[in-house]
Amino acid sequence: MDEIVRLNITNSHNDGVSFEQKFNRTISIPELKSKLQMLTGTSAAGMRLELYRDNKLLNTIVDSDEHPTLADYPVRDGMRIHVAGCCMWQADAPVPKFELSQEEYDGRRDSLRRFLKQNRLGKYSEDSRAAKRETTQSPGTEETDSKMSLAVVGARCRVQTRFAPPRLGEIMYTGRLQGKCGLFVGVKFDEPVGVHDGSLEGKRYFQCAPKYGSFVTLDTVEVGDFPPLDDDEL
Repeated sequence: MDEIVRLNITNSHNDGVSFEQKFNRTISIPELKSKLQMLTGTSAAGMRLELYRDNKLLNTIVDSDEHPTLADYPVRDGMRIHVAGCCMWQADAPVPKFELSQEEYDGRRDSLRRFLKQNRLGKYSEDSRAAKRETTQSPGTEETDSKMSLAVVGARCRVQTRFAPPRLGEIMYTGRLQGKCGLFVGVKFDEPVGVHDGSLEGKRYFQCAPKYGSFVTLDTVEVGDFPPLDDDEL
């Protein structure tokens, strides 16, 4: 009997597709499964092999002490081995997610964070730390906080923006605006030099006459003793 046998290989992931392969009858079952894994993508660990002749199941090929090689099964040229099992490349196959708790990650000696700390790289470098200290101690931040504490509702103010003369008014709102980034100050001016009546994009923030209200940024507002304009000045 020839040592080489020609077999047709099918698998459950590609119904109707058959591959003709040659195998030595002395091949071990684990080695056979390894070759079939390369051919079909089915994991050898969960692989089940079925031997067919004329679409009739003859045997289930398993790795055991009694049947360690392909020669221990009645294989003949033209028979078919069907490979069943889980495909390693199956898109919807669940993949276990590896996770570490914060404590476990901090305790690892091979983590990226430990490497960066030991070598003072990235955010742990001296330059990064210095920049962080400068940001924390930035005078601009302190100035903004100071101005925000003065910009209270009811305070008198003077607004100075580009391409417009100084305008006097009363603070009516401080905070964020819907759909806008940053902090804003809502001002009711002494004269109709604004753009709205205290509402913006359908939402009302304060009440004033049309054209007397505006929202401006904090850096354009100076809070102080600015008396309202009298009738002679209007």
